[in-house]
Amino acid sequence: MRRAACYGSLRRPKSLLHNRADRTKTAPRPPPGGGLGTVLGPGPKLTGPLSHQRVRSGPAGVGLQSASSGPHAAGVTAASRPRHAPQHRRPTVSRDPSPGPALLTKVLFDLADTTPFSVQARRTLKTNFFATRDMLTHFLPLIRAGGRVVNVSSFVSVRTLNQCSPALQQRFRSEDISEDELVGLMQQFVDKTQTDQHREAGWPQTAYGVSKTGLTTLSMILARRLSRERPDDGILLNACCPGWVRTDMAGPKAPKSPEEGADTPVYLALLPAGATQPHGKFVSDKQVQTW
Repeated sequence: MRRAACYGSLRRPKSLLHNRADRTKTAPRPPPGGGLGTVLGPGPKLTGPLSHQRVRSGPAGVGLQSASSGPHAAGVTAASRPRHAPQHRRPTVSRDPSPGPALLTKVLFDLADTTPFSVQARRTLKTNFFATRDMLTHFLPLIRAGGRVVNVSSFVSVRTLNQCSPALQQRFRSEDISEDELVGLMQQFVDKTQTDQHREAGWPQTAYGVSKTGLTTLSMILARRLSRERPDDGILLNACCPGWVRTDMAGPKAPKSPEEGADTPVYLALLPAGATQPHGKFVSDKQVQTW
């Protein structure tokens, strides 16, 4: 199956929204070292805001891709960097992801990093959650009937959820939580960290974990929305954890090979035509996990 790849700033994909011919135009191949995750099949409109990741376009559809995943990973994917940007260095990311045209797909600070937690929270949430949401807002309307959406989250999202206050856990697990409410909660976490009041408000001391809890919850919200607004299109949207994978980001001690890490995202991306499940789930090792 031939696919083309397209990556860059949020301004670039506008041609995909307005010019159908551009959807199958071959773009430069991304450099190696990207993360995992795929969306297949552009399609009819889905109104209103609907996972900031990399973009793939071709006859099979549009794909959104995100770096992942182990708790000790750090940096951004090679494909997300502008060409002049330096190679990322483990174990920390110190530059603010806001400037420049690049699509940054992942930020994770090492546990021993001395960057103020308020700065970690702002940068991490801006990249891992808010930018992810922005990308889906632009590209989910392009997914055709039968498409597959895979957001690469992390097992840390479940662990972080269980460390939140009972009130926050209830909202993250609720089937009536809205996208706007979720965005408000993510912003609340960032705001509370600026005055070191996040723990009193029920949040744990992990910006990466909160960003992935938000991403998994967002995936569930958007899956429910697809089921409501496009019930006959058979689009399946899930979040997954590839596991702790031996990459430049996660290091050589991680238990999974890259091939093993790809297993679950690829499984979800290639769910057969006519499949109805999993949808709106968090999946690890090809098994639906309790949320």
